[in-house]
Amino acid sequence: MTLDQRNSPKLLLGITGGLVAIIVLFLAYQWFFATSNETLPEHEGASLTAPAKPAPTAEVKPAESAAETDQKTIQLVDKKMLQAPVSENESLAKEEVAKLDDIQNQLNEQETLLKAQHADADQLIALKEEQIKLLEAQLAQKQPL
Repeated sequence: MTLDQRNSPKLLLGITGGLVAIIVLFLAYQWFFATSNETLPEHEGASLTAPAKPAPTAEVKPAESAAETDQKTIQLVDKKMLQAPVSENESLAKEEVAKLDDIQNQLNEQETLLKAQHADADQLIALKEEQIKLLEAQLAQKQPL
């Protein structure tokens, strides 16, 4: 090859395009065949499909009855999960117990967080009531009877 042929932009563009095409084909191959081989065992798939959802933070209206609030509660743990038999294999049973402990820890943290939010909301309501009373008193002083 002569010096002009080595420094040719067409040659450089062709080599670069070939390398990019090879990389794209390799990634496409990995993507297509990696997703088709992905199957989870039945006992692991059940616990991974339904992650713990955060509880709603919306306030409940005081006018709602207790029956209406019971119907609106979200079930955090599926009853099938509680009634499922424990695996005979010790390592799988330990893994399942570890997952359930992790879920329990998350639920406990969520409970403490919600209790703290509830206490903060009660404190804010009390402060707003005081503020309203003070504003009403100021308004009453400014208006002559």
